Amino acid sequence: MTSVRVDKQHDGGAAGAASGEGEGYQRGLGARQIQMIAIGGAIGTGLFLGAGKAISKAGPSLVLAYAIAGLVIFFIMRALGELLMYRPVSGSFSEYAREFVGPFAGFVTGWTYWLFWVVTGITEVTAAATYMTYWWNIPQWVSALVFTVILYGANLISVKLFGELEFWFSMIKVTAIIGMILICAGILTIGFSDAAETASMTMLWSEGGFFPKGIGGTLMTLQIVMFAFLAVELVGVTAGESKDPKVTLPKAINTVPWRIAVFYVGALIMILSVVPWTHFKPGVSPFVAAFEQMGLGVGAAIVNFVVLTAALSSCNSGMYSTGRMLRDLALNGQGPKVFTRLTRSGTPLLGTTFSAALMLVGVWINYVAPGKAFEYVVSFATISGMWAWIMILVSQIRYRRAVARGEVPESEFKAPGAPYTSWFALLFIGMVIVMMGIDEGARVSLYCAPLWALLLGVSYLVLKSRNPENAAFSRKPAKR
Repeated sequence: MTSVRVDKQHDGGAAGAASGEGEGYQRGLGARQIQMIAIGGAIGTGLFLGAGKAISKAGPSLVLAYAIAGLVIFFIMRALGELLMYRPVSGSFSEYAREFVGPFAGFVTGWTYWLFWVVTGITEVTAAATYMTYWWNIPQWVSALVFTVILYGANLISVKLFGELEFWFSMIKVTAIIGMILICAGILTIGFSDAAETASMTMLWSEGGFFPKGIGGTLMTLQIVMFAFLAVELVGVTAGESKDPKVTLPKAINTVPWRIAVFYVGALIMILSVVPWTHFKPGVSPFVAAFEQMGLGVGAAIVNFVVLTAALSSCNSGMYSTGRMLRDLALNGQGPKVFTRLTRSGTPLLGTTFSAALMLVGVWINYVAPGKAFEYVVSFATISGMWAWIMILVSQIRYRRAVARGEVPESEFKAPGAPYTSWFALLFIGMVIVMMGIDEGARVSLYCAPLWALLLGVSYLVLKSRNPENAAFSRKPAKR
């Protein structure tokens, strides 16, 4: 959404600007769908597949890592919520970065978040292809190709269908995790299945201690942990298509603490109390492995289907996000104008098509390196996704300063403890980046980041020289 468009909205009243009307999208996402998109955004490949590697690296202390990281995520989401209630628009991260940090920050944020979802789409379709090998011995690249084409087609119909698909995808994920927790609770209390004889909460510290790999081992899992939480900010992208953003978005954001407490901390505590942490290994879903260790083979097959739908759900969200981010950049004059076009159903056809085409890189990765495909793309997705979090926090801090100066109106949904909580979250993200630099496997993403920044810097200068009068390249915020 461009500054010019914002100005026009204010000519027609503050309500129009606040709601994001005029972007051309259909407000087809209701409260029920927004809530489930928010819940489902926190449950994906990072938990269902990545947790297997994290458990093998940290042991039971992974529970603590998820709890602390979850608190940081809540701080980030409340900072985002404060900005969303100030002005809910599609493409929110780049808009807030442009207004409160600078035009180049907005440009970088928009394109980097787009890249994040492209890479995440590759990650998720890779995970889905991995899950398919549980049943059939077919090449991963074949499954990756089929899933990419199917999800691309689903995203071209309407935002209402996207919301409905995500609602049911999220319902499957939530039901599966709650079912796993209840089964583990039954094993611990009633005692059934092959794991009943050894199941005990004491396994959280009896198998080598709570920190079997040391505190350093736990810190080294932070990259995987933070990757698991990537996509919780997706509710910000849906702001332009929410029927009642001032009501639905705060409710969705305030569910973050219990979502993390139940789906991550609670689920891992139960699993690690039933199955020793030493039984888990990288590349295998801990949920599937847990059922197999319990002697519940049918349950393992069911959970594998669930984690398959979880991966497809996240990839589906990626295709949704990338098309919207490209259109927002194009509307600002920071991307090709061709991406501004919408279909009659209100979907950004060309932006989604371009992004889906790039996701086919995942098919190639699965062809040349099926065993390492997931590991290769996770680290780059993490660093690009965390950039959006950094910009949310910095924008919120600067927004607070602008409010204090009387330059912008105060948000109705203030982040508690800010700006101190925002500074704490920034320091935590900084620590994660340092840990990524130490980890040889994750370090490749830090090598790629400067190259991406250089490409964006050159592109920005070229676009600005061609259209210096464009408000998107001005430090002046949109009129309020």
